[in-house]
Amino acid sequence: MPLVATILPPREGFGPGSAGAIGMIARRLARTPDFQTVVFGGRQDGPIFPDIDFRPVAPSPWRIGSTNLRYAAAVADAVRRLKPALLEVHNRPEMALAIAERVPSIPIVGFLHNDPIGMRGATSTAERTHLLKTLTCVAMPSAFLRDRLLDGLVDPPKRPAIVPNCLDLSEFPPPAAKERRILFVGRVVADKAPDVFVSAFAAAAPHVPGWTAEIIGADRFSQDSPETPYVRSVKAAAEAAGVRILGFRRHRDVLEAMNRAAIVVMPSRWDEPFGLVALEAMASRTALICSPRGALQEVAGDAALFIDPDDIAGVAAAIRTLCGDEARRQTLAEAGHRRAAQFDLGPVTARLAELRMRLIAGDRLTM
Repeated sequence: MPLVATILPPREGFGPGSAGAIGMIARRLARTPDFQTVVFGGRQDGPIFPDIDFRPVAPSPWRIGSTNLRYAAAVADAVRRLKPALLEVHNRPEMALAIAERVPSIPIVGFLHNDPIGMRGATSTAERTHLLKTLTCVAMPSAFLRDRLLDGLVDPPKRPAIVPNCLDLSEFPPPAAKERRILFVGRVVADKAPDVFVSAFAAAAPHVPGWTAEIIGADRFSQDSPETPYVRSVKAAAEAAGVRILGFRRHRDVLEAMNRAAIVVMPSRWDEPFGLVALEAMASRTALICSPRGALQEVAGDAALFIDPDDIAGVAAAIRTLCGDEARRQTLAEAGHRRAAQFDLGPVTARLAELRMRLIAGDRLTM
């Protein structure tokens, strides 16, 4: 089987209690059939996923440059010894370019999980043109990110590829009876708008007796996440509104909570590059309320109730609507589950396998 080397960002967690979205996606893609995969990442503080060939790499102490560049140099040394058929570098354009310079004989895919215009090595049109020209392929999980990559490019040298983020539906708990619970899942940062969730529930609560609300998340994906001023402000507002804040939870526990919740609210202010929480809510047969920003409409399709996160009264009205209409909740839940099946491991890894074989065979996806 062809050997693929997956390169994580140097500080990305890759274990049951430490992985963020990129680590979780890389783990799933590492199970693409008909390929052998080795994952390179930074030193891990806790246990790693047991079913993956993971190899820690430390940034070279003898080279000059940023952590990313010193880490890229160390990865390049390891890759030369491994001799994979393909390299996939996640979410670091600067790092992908540095590795490409050191191992020019190996095809390299740059996987971008965030808006490239805000990433070092892809900010300007000249940098994005250079990225497309230098790497064998640039891939991203949504058409929204593809359009951001191509924004302002007059004559792109290659066609970007879209490989959606995926789920493994077999890892989801069996369906449970839904409780009268409304859930927010995500980082407790302003971009994710947990403050909107708290304010909207406070406004809706008098009209939806018997319903409870909870926030799962912290400033970061770790048990030792800092207590920032924003986190403290959300906690104070949540206490006043009767919203429980549960803090960071392992992914398995998050899925269990989604499985029992009747409604998940995702009122993101920022342009979500994909929206994995929305996808997990739909896979859990939970009615979804979310903003339409970034790729969220692309992911949720007709299986969500869309709201404006700047309109707290509108978010509260959406909560009241779904709390009071069990049939509407059920319709959204079933539509969401059908849509989530399109992002299951099988369909997505089949798409990735096809792309990999084309790139290994020499296809450079010209426009």
